[in-house]
Amino acid sequence: MSLQPVILCGGSGTRLWPLSRERYPKQLLPLDGDNTLLQDTALRAGAPGIELAPPLVVCNEEYRFLTAEQLRQIGVHPAALLLEPVGRNTAPALALAALAAAGPDTVLLVMPSDHVIRDTPAFRAAVAIGAAQAEQGAVVTFGITPDRPETGYGYIKVGAALAGSPARTLDRFVEKPDAPTAAAYLESCDYLWNAGIFMMKAGVALELLKRFRPDIEAASRAAYEGGAADHDFYRVDKAAFAACPSDSIDYAIMEPLAAGEPRLAPAVVVPLDAGWSDVGAWDALWQVADKDAAGNVARGDVLLQDTSDSLVFAETRMVSCLGLKDVVVVETSDAVMVAAKDRTQDVKRIVTELKAKKRPEAENHRKVYRPWGYYDSIDAGPRFQVKRIVVNPGASLSLQMHHHRAEHWIVVSGTARVTCGDNVLLLSENQSTYIPLGTTHRLENPGKLPLEMIEVQSGSYLGEDDIVRFEDTYGRK
Repeated sequence: MSLQPVILCGGSGTRLWPLSRERYPKQLLPLDGDNTLLQDTALRAGAPGIELAPPLVVCNEEYRFLTAEQLRQIGVHPAALLLEPVGRNTAPALALAALAAAGPDTVLLVMPSDHVIRDTPAFRAAVAIGAAQAEQGAVVTFGITPDRPETGYGYIKVGAALAGSPARTLDRFVEKPDAPTAAAYLESCDYLWNAGIFMMKAGVALELLKRFRPDIEAASRAAYEGGAADHDFYRVDKAAFAACPSDSIDYAIMEPLAAGEPRLAPAVVVPLDAGWSDVGAWDALWQVADKDAAGNVARGDVLLQDTSDSLVFAETRMVSCLGLKDVVVVETSDAVMVAAKDRTQDVKRIVTELKAKKRPEAENHRKVYRPWGYYDSIDAGPRFQVKRIVVNPGASLSLQMHHHRAEHWIVVSGTARVTCGDNVLLLSENQSTYIPLGTTHRLENPGKLPLEMIEVQSGSYLGEDDIVRFEDTYGRK
């Protein structure tokens, strides 16, 4: 038996601002250790005694290069990186993965990329239980054993135990309850948290979508079949996928399957007790993270005095807290967020206001990653901007020009090959050049070490949309 992991890389994690941004979502962040959540998801996939196929990864095209690079860093080579031009929730993403699978009998393990699971062996043991059921044609979901009356999660009501297996039949899905109902669920032992992790054969997934949501199945199929390979990626047809309805696997498949008679496939729940969290907000991360004797979770250069039951993240400078309790403090290079720990679900309101005011902090960090490397906006003022630019070995920026700005480039380390109009020159450490306004130019790193530069822009308009691309290695023309 071969198991095909499917990693879903959608979502923006707005309640984890300011670390998570619209163009740098939470699955790309190292929130619970050295690896990012995406990397941990890819590494935990598997089950004892079951052959593991390379993963299928469904991600938004906005952060395709970061997704590919993070997987490369841990030695994971996807069977396919399927690009969604727009977000359409998890049911269409499942359809794309099922269409891209090796065959209809391939068992898919469908996992969100932005969850924390602290006990990998327990997770893999549960996957082995689910795989045995999925191999027989069942649709499997994983229910988290609750340890508190949580009102922020949906629940699964389980039915009878299956003979010879810890798995249970699926009774029904339940929406997020109020506090008294959640307490009753916890006491009854018949309810589990809905983890959003599923297993089923690729053919079963497509057949159920065709039965329950033929509009999603048809639109996803048209998008996939109308797509094309683009380097390491597979781009689905943009118009067809944009026309696809948005729905979750829970609503599109699981709920009608549980309610239907006769059932088209057995619906099964595998209980999972593995230190799981969907890390939906800062308080959820505090719940699962390792704490000090005072109940604090600290990352970075943090100094705490008489502070307890708090989460403090420092990214670029020292952060000190004195006499605080039940707070969250998150510092980045361009923003600081301080909140009562029981109000962190409302952080998305800050993001909504930032977007309404067209503030850049809603979308990007000060350091912005590109397929060739990254740039960090060091300083800015009227008619000027200063950036630190790092270009990876062998990488190049697009051949481009600007209508409204000139640029001055100073090489700090490494070697730069600069195209400026009809001239091509090599620059090394401490050398510089000038790119006049309106001149076609390109920056390349021909060396084996990273190229680090300081760029000074000057002009009447300095926005990133003042770029006219003529040639681009990365398909952004």
